[in-house]
Amino acid sequence: MHYICPLCKTENKIDPDFEISEYVCKSCSNIIDVPKNVSTKVVKKPTENVVLEVGQKGTIDGTEYTVTGIVIRKYGSTIFWREYYLKDKKGANAFLSESDGHWVFLHVINAMDVKKKLNGKVAEFHMKNYRWYETTQCTIHAATGFFENKLNFSIANYKEYVNGTQMISQEQSGSETEFFFGKHISKYKVKKAFDISNLPNYTGIGIVQPFYVNVKQAINILGVSALLICLIQLYVVGTRTNALVFEQEVHFADVADKEMISKSFELSGGSAPLHVEASSNVDNSWANVGLGLVNEKNNEIVFASKDIEEYHGYEDGESWSEGSQRESFNFCGVAPGKYHFVISAERQEPLKTSQPARYISPDGNLLISRQENGTIDVTNQTTFETTSFGDAKMIKRDSVTALGQLIHKTFGKSDIDSLLNANAQAETISAVPENKSVKIKAEWLPVSFRNFMFVLLFLVALALALYFGRRAFERSKWFNSSNSPYTYS
Repeated sequence: MHYICPLCKTENKIDPDFEISEYVCKSCSNIIDVPKNVSTKVVKKPTENVVLEVGQKGTIDGTEYTVTGIVIRKYGSTIFWREYYLKDKKGANAFLSESDGHWVFLHVINAMDVKKKLNGKVAEFHMKNYRWYETTQCTIHAATGFFENKLNFSIANYKEYVNGTQMISQEQSGSETEFFFGKHISKYKVKKAFDISNLPNYTGIGIVQPFYVNVKQAINILGVSALLICLIQLYVVGTRTNALVFEQEVHFADVADKEMISKSFELSGGSAPLHVEASSNVDNSWANVGLGLVNEKNNEIVFASKDIEEYHGYEDGESWSEGSQRESFNFCGVAPGKYHFVISAERQEPLKTSQPARYISPDGNLLISRQENGTIDVTNQTTFETTSFGDAKMIKRDSVTALGQLIHKTFGKSDIDSLLNANAQAETISAVPENKSVKIKAEWLPVSFRNFMFVLLFLVALALALYFGRRAFERSKWFNSSNSPYTYS
């Protein structure tokens, strides 16, 4: 169909064949009355955030539509929204309404199918109730395209009823009243349907905008997930065998500068921590044990190392101690299978020291004392001067100093060590008791409920967050309504 504007002689054409009452010339913006072929009014061209063009085609829900008209409506002095008139190949009408980047797809419905309830605050359509959101007065600000009915530029009343992502829109202009059923449509769906490069960005929350996720579906998924997790945990607990799987005493001499391979042991049931306890007779000393847990099926190895330390003493009149002769650690999440340990261990070597001893010469002039560190102190009892020697041999070598000459004169060829040992009754002792081994014990622990409870609590928290997030979202959606079911402080 094509029409020649009687004023500017511009050809205006549209593909769908339907009865047209008037059209807006795309060149001069005059509204042309088709039967009379005369201009009735000049209107503004739609420009504010208009993204579709008259004649443009797009497919929504499998139906191809052609844009036949565009109308921009105005509320107050600053609020605008766009209405795109669509026509399918069978001549049926549909509408796309866009406001602040939010899109609604509408169809005309029979007024007889809409029932008003509660003094007009509720509209019932197909057994579903829609709550009155707002009544808006508006006028046509701009228009273009082809129209079956003449455009009414007087004030029109839009009364909107909302239920979730669907709405009933009542348009009353003069004595005429029309009802529309609309539902939210994603802007990405509109973009794909009409192959548009850019669309208006979202501002605020649309009156039929859905929550970001389907809360009911998400909670159902979370519930099923929690049930599956519980069943898996029940299976794992029911099939687990908790047992001491390894125990051995390892001598440090056997693993000096090398590693020991333990006997194999079998773990059966669900994955669980492998608890290892290591103990050694440390006393003011330390020991270290290194374990490699080897999975014999795939030769994967996990290493762990632990220090065993215990120290004690007496200081400032008080005794103190720190550390322990027993330490433990876990290999987490060990799967069932056949394993063995690669063991290495080392210790602090025991310190050797001489037992203290004292000897006084027969004439009482010299005092010889051996300290714990092995040094020998010689004291002149007359002058009270003391000289330290590393050992008895150094004393024998000193024949130059006055003290050395006095020692040689007093003791002659006597063995200083023998004199001291006679009083000490022992040559040497260890500074600390000697620990010769480390004991290693491994037990496959009961299945941990910690992670299980953590996951369940996370799922519950996520479900609550979705539930209350949706409530907050709905409150925000109804904030601008004078008929909101919510109270605002």
